Amino acid sequence: MSFVNDNSIEIAAPADVVWSVLTDFDAYREWNPFQLECSTAFTPGAPIDMKVDLGPGGPMRQREFIDEVDVANRWFTYRMKPAPFGLVTSLRRQTVVEVDAGRSRYESHFEINGALSVVVKALLGKSMVSKFAAATKALGARSEAVSR
Repeated sequence: MSFVNDNSIEIAAPADVVWSVLTDFDAYREWNPFQLECSTAFTPGAPIDMKVDLGPGGPMRQREFIDEVDVANRWFTYRMKPAPFGLVTSLRRQTVVEVDAGRSRYESHFEINGALSVVVKALLGKSMVSKFAAATKALGARSEAVSR
């Protein structure tokens, strides 16, 4: 059982610009409607502390852990600490791909697996789909503004 959400957007900005916006975690509060705050040392094993807005109940604090970072190929992953017995696990992968000299594509992949993924999907699925889409669009807008 799993809940998967994929988003992508072509952005009129060089891949290096999009990558710099995506990895400027301290600035998320300025443009990201989903992750209102974010901080990390951005190295494998380091925590990534976030304040996320999933809708009902207001923003909540969340801690996950950086899994992999590939700066040269512009992608990274992070995961939540797995629940006991693998009842729920997660993976978030964010990638920036160069399309040409002035254009790039951002790809976001998120998945929740395990027996409790059905519960997460039922309670938060619609909100998560909406929030990830809004964050993807906002990354595009912010990157294009920085690139100008």
